Amino acid sequence: MSAGGAAFAALTSDRAMSPGDAVKLLAVLRQEMGEDLAAAIEKRLDGQFRRTGTDTENTFRRKKVVFAASMRVVQAVRDLTRVPRT
Repeated sequence: MSAGGAAFAALTSDRAMSPGDAVKLLAVLRQEMGEDLAAAIEKRLDGQFRRTGTDTENTFRRKKVVFAASMRVVQAVRDLTRVPRT
């Protein structure tokens, strides 16, 4: 069961969740959300920064810079949502 499904089940059950279990569940939920977000960003960026036949050296250099910055953002999302946080 995904963390989202487990959280829904915990919220709709008659049994109270211990604080430790809730923290663990929220941490896994945060990590899944971060991975999903990072994967969506990568998918959106896929192919946008490839060299085309009309690109000048300057244009392609700018594309590489923007792509590198985008990948740093993707990595930052993964780092911020990693379990355990370090």
